Amino acid sequence: MDRGGREGERTVTEIDWPAVHAEALGILREYIRIDTRNPPGNEAAAARFLGGLLEAEGIPVEYVEIDPGREAVHARLAGDGSKRPFMLSNHMDVVPVEPAYWTKPPFEGVLEDGRLYGRGTIDMKGFGVMQLATMLIAKRHDLPLKRDLVFLGTPDEEAGSARGMAWIVEHRPDLVDVEYALNEGDSGRISGGRTVFSVAANEKFGCPLRLVATGAGGHGSFIHTDNSMVRLAKALVRLDEWQRPLSYAPDTRAYVDRLAEAGVLDGSSEEALEASIRARRGLTPMFMNTLNVTIVNAGVKRNVLPSRSEATLDCRLLPGQDTEDWRRQVEEVVADLDIAVEFVNDPQPRAMPRTEWDTELFHAIEGSTRSVFEDAVVAPTMTIGTTDNRFLRARGVVSYGFTPAVFAREENNGFHGNDEFISVETFNTGCELTFEIMRRLCT
Repeated sequence: MDRGGREGERTVTEIDWPAVHAEALGILREYIRIDTRNPPGNEAAAARFLGGLLEAEGIPVEYVEIDPGREAVHARLAGDGSKRPFMLSNHMDVVPVEPAYWTKPPFEGVLEDGRLYGRGTIDMKGFGVMQLATMLIAKRHDLPLKRDLVFLGTPDEEAGSARGMAWIVEHRPDLVDVEYALNEGDSGRISGGRTVFSVAANEKFGCPLRLVATGAGGHGSFIHTDNSMVRLAKALVRLDEWQRPLSYAPDTRAYVDRLAEAGVLDGSSEEALEASIRARRGLTPMFMNTLNVTIVNAGVKRNVLPSRSEATLDCRLLPGQDTEDWRRQVEEVVADLDIAVEFVNDPQPRAMPRTEWDTELFHAIEGSTRSVFEDAVVAPTMTIGTTDNRFLRARGVVSYGFTPAVFAREENNGFHGNDEFISVETFNTGCELTFEIMRRLCT
């Protein structure tokens, strides 16, 4: 690994990385054995486990109780104050499992053939331990920090964060008073024969809608021209066939330009570039608002026409979009005055502004990853799901979603999947890169 300059070089070159890898892997195995399935979470045990490791090194730790059995863990290494703090942030809860579909026990930390199996190895206890290892190394080697280095482990991310990051931002904003933060969101992968690191500077936000169709009802034996379910179905087909243009923003424009320059996307013309984007179902949502029908409810009995039929749309909007404007667009496509288009939840009046991507943190990530993967493409991107970053960005924190590791396709399939695992090689590289990003940003 490129040590990246003189300052801090002595401490970095003295790191015994094989020993760090072994220690961190042992910590992760123990961490996996702490069952934090959400619901119910019970993250306090995980908070105390991680906090105990930090306290043992003399790092000040605070445990923040949000509910009985649900705690956050916060630790801080003081810098010289010449720059504002940097936070390593992660969530301690994991999604439930269906044990019948696992070939390995999900909460035992089984190590086999260079892979560590267990719920949370990818999402996101593995990255949490990479961050923890960075804290331990910085303390043990007395790294000269220009920024305070903060560690925050939160509960409840997998259930929406109401009892986690959202609560912390509202009730304990002092814990997240930082300039930069690093959390989950995106990572590295092999695409078009190139190693591509996608750094999520922004993410979409949810704006679920409900369609409510009403009709006269009636007996199923008659001929009817006002069946609420039929009209709702026709409206859903119109929405499914709705063609929307792509929309570019500074970060997503930089993303496709860098991938086109590397030959991963066809950038020979704007038309070719758009075709390349639309050909990738995981890429297209970065450039448009999306909607999917996820719930349909209608009818009470086989021979009774429904007087009311409902459908729920999972809508994900680009940063900066106006929620009411989106609702009106959907209403125009529905084109039926007897179908109401409603917000499922109280919408935020306007989405949070976009976060800048051309920052010190982005360049620290770019330099660190290229020190290991010399020909890597490093580009800003957008998370099409939701993470705890959204609460930090709303407070003006430059919070990126990025795990510094190259996940194989099988590893990526472990997100909320069966037999979730992380390879030891991936984990080891992630430990080194997480530290290197911090070192470049903070020393």
